Amino acid sequence: MPPRTLDAASRALFKAAVADAVPLTVDHIHHEPPPSPPIPRQRQRDERAALGESLADVDLLELQLEGGDEAVFLKPGMATKVLKDLRRGRWVVQNHLDLHGLHRDEARRQVATFLAECRAHDHRCVRIVHGKGHGSPGRIPVLKRLVLGWLAQRQEVLAYCQARTIEGGAGAVIVLLATETPPRQPQRTPRDRT
Repeated sequence: MPPRTLDAASRALFKAAVADAVPLTVDHIHHEPPPSPPIPRQRQRDERAALGESLADVDLLELQLEGGDEAVFLKPGMATKVLKDLRRGRWVVQNHLDLHGLHRDEARRQVATFLAECRAHDHRCVRIVHGKGHGSPGRIPVLKRLVLGWLAQRQEVLAYCQARTIEGGAGAVIVLLATETPPRQPQRTPRDRT
């Protein structure tokens, strides 16, 4: 389509319409596109690390799932009665740890430190609050899955189960720890009376 040419009347009308316009001082206009939204690099690193850790540390599918999504763990060789008692709340929770707001690495350090302190104080039953994932991308409880995997790897963890509703429900886990074994005393032999 060829460009339209304006007649004299149209040119005069256009000039009148733009009479108060100020000409630009530059010969071209450069519009920069708006900056792209920030990339949540830390969240991406955390998600990659969490995925890699969950695949490398423990096969989470090996963890028993009972009652739908309720994760439970029982160390091999332990009687199932131990787990039943834990699930029914027959053990008194002696200490708790809240992991809300922590990143994966901070949470792992806190769990290890907490378990060591509990064993040092002879606390057998503890609660770890990992959250339900409401603040996570896609509302996926990433920290919950990691905590369950970490606990299943720990030698001192005998069993764990999802907390009862009044103790945090799906956002917490009740953990049963082994007792701290006292150091062995050397065997005393009776002295010969010769």
